[in-house]
Amino acid sequence: MTRFSVLDLVPVREGGTLEQAFAATASLARAAEAAGCHRFWIAEHHAMEGIAGGATAVVLAHIGHATRSIRIGSGGIMLPNHTPFQIAEQFGTLAALFPARVDLGLGRAPGAGPELQRALRKDLHRAAEMFPQDVAELRALLTGEPALPIRATPGHGAGVELWMLGSSLFGAQLAARLGLPYAFASHFAPDQLDAALALYRRDFTPSGALERPHVMVAMNLFAEESAEEAETLASSQLQAFVRLRTGTPGKLPPPIAGYRETLPPQARMLLDHVGQASAIGTPAEAAAQVRAFIARTGADEVIFAGATFDPAARERSLALTMAQLADAGAGS
Repeated sequence: MTRFSVLDLVPVREGGTLEQAFAATASLARAAEAAGCHRFWIAEHHAMEGIAGGATAVVLAHIGHATRSIRIGSGGIMLPNHTPFQIAEQFGTLAALFPARVDLGLGRAPGAGPELQRALRKDLHRAAEMFPQDVAELRALLTGEPALPIRATPGHGAGVELWMLGSSLFGAQLAARLGLPYAFASHFAPDQLDAALALYRRDFTPSGALERPHVMVAMNLFAEESAEEAETLASSQLQAFVRLRTGTPGKLPPPIAGYRETLPPQARMLLDHVGQASAIGTPAEAAAQVRAFIARTGADEVIFAGATFDPAARERSLALTMAQLADAGAGS
């Protein structure tokens, strides 16, 4: 049975505040829970004016208290930014606060220039090279196997579900070797999706956590009553992506009708390429695109990304699509 989940970056909108961004994220998590979604994940980003999820564990505590049953987790924690011991303590704390609800998705990409490296007091590129060893150490801190000279409290024995994240073959290889579930960031990096999933499934080694391969894929989701309205809804995120790729990131901008048509051909090609893992249209059209992506990937889970300028519009988009997927039996 295919499960559906939500990935949020805690977007800060033009003219909006951090307080409003955190309130909107909590509201979205409640809407995801009401719609029948399985997980609600927050992604770690730093020093970006338009993204407020940097203190990921703190945001997850906020989400946990705002919801009742939906799993909460990181999509993901960039482990090179931290020490395994710190993350074991943070997610051990979350697991104690929200038993049987906490996921810990791990990523390798440092994604940081020299200024952030200095601020974090880390050589992030060297830390990225240590990623496989740090993942193994973090798992040992949480499970107690193998035993380490130091015990994380909270952390030791915490019921945290570990995930490996990736957008390349590296994460797929490591997830297969460690016997972890694997989530692919196809919503912004679709190029190696099929090759990574094939490698992961071929080389998967069963572990104490997982007996068989388990795949999650990410999609952007924008549904409205008409296809034109859905495209306008998506335009805030499309603008943000173009601005990021052209070196001018900022807060999430308001939507623009016909935005793609205003762009030069190169920018349009960029959006078309990145948008391979997107569902944009009426609820029925969006659900059909989701089902087609599941058929292509054989995914066990789909996680929906897609920031909207109006937070209520994202909640409505999710609810309408989830209803269509349920009616069509997409989860079976």
